[in-house]
Amino acid sequence: MFLQNSFGKNVDLLHRSMDVAMLRRDVIANNLANADTPNFKRTVVNFESSLKRALDSERESAEAMPAIMTDPRHIPFTRPIDYRTVMPRRVLDYLTATDNNGNNVDLEEENMLALHNQLNYNLMVQSVSYEFSQINSALRLGG
Repeated sequence: MFLQNSFGKNVDLLHRSMDVAMLRRDVIANNLANADTPNFKRTVVNFESSLKRALDSERESAEAMPAIMTDPRHIPFTRPIDYRTVMPRRVLDYLTATDNNGNNVDLEEENMLALHNQLNYNLMVQSVSYEFSQINSALRLGG
C-alpha cells in the first residue's frame, strides 16, 4: 500500500539498507575476530551497486520508448529490475595482499570500515526518523 508513494519507497529502501548495515557489521566483526587465523580470507558485503543498478533500470524503463507487444512471446526493449529482489551478497576477498600466514585481514582497514558502517547506519536511522516526523507534521496540520 505505501510502496506506491515516495514515503513508502524511501522507508523501505532505508529499512533494507539498515538490514544490510547490520549484516555488514557482523561480517566485519567476523573478519576482525579471524585477523590472526592462518589462511583466513576476509569477506565483504556487496549490495549498494546491485541496488543502484535496479533503481537505474526502473528509471530507464520509465524513460524508454515503449515497445508495442502484440504477442506474449515478444521481448520488451527494457526489463526493469525490482529493487525489492536485490539481496546482499557475501563475497570472499581473494584479491588483496596477504600476510605471511595467508591471511588478508588488515585491522586498521576493518576498523575504519566498521566506523564508516556505523556512521551510515546512524544516518539512516536519522533519515527514517525524519520521514516519520514529516508524516507526523502532516497529520497534525490536517487534523
